[in-house]
Amino acid sequence: MMIKSVELVVTAFDKEQYPSDNLLQIAVVGRSNVGKSSFINAILNRRNYARVSSKPGKTRGINFYKINNMFYLVDLPGYGYAAVSKEMKKQWGLNIETYFKISDKLKYVLMLVDIRHLPTEDDIIMVNYLKNMEIPFTIIATKSDKLSKTAVQKSIREIAMEFKISPDIIVPFSSSKKQGVDEVLKIIKKNIKNQELI
Repeated sequence: MMIKSVELVVTAFDKEQYPSDNLLQIAVVGRSNVGKSSFINAILNRRNYARVSSKPGKTRGINFYKINNMFYLVDLPGYGYAAVSKEMKKQWGLNIETYFKISDKLKYVLMLVDIRHLPTEDDIIMVNYLKNMEIPFTIIATKSDKLSKTAVQKSIREIAMEFKISPDIIVPFSSSKKQGVDEVLKIIKKNIKNQELI
């Protein structure tokens, strides 16, 4: 799948701001500082389109990127960052939950974790939520270039055990090396199911 056009249509802070068209949506979610912006830039093949910040918790609204005028890539706020108020954490959580509950155009979720670490409690809560809501997902294990090939496979097995999922739905990914980009694009194409995206 080739990414021909990208447009940030809206950064939504409440449901009234969500796009009203009928385009399908692929959501990207993960804890703060997991490399979400770098991931989005890598798969869109755009430098610094999604702003990369050294400060976790930068994304507060929900970014709707229109891709090829055919579907949305939805960048959800990062969760689990300690250095924000409890009230703000609660609001971010409500933003994410509201999106999952009311977005009837949501087709698939790409959930990011850091391959170098075991999933956090927040990560496990998120995966269980997706399971309970019957929302299909793939785990994107970022920063895989930081580990050896043997360590990558070991980490994937451990992450799968923590999440109680098959290792087959975990994709090792490196934004800097572009590892995993083609596989992610294939997943997106499969779930959008539109031959014009080829």
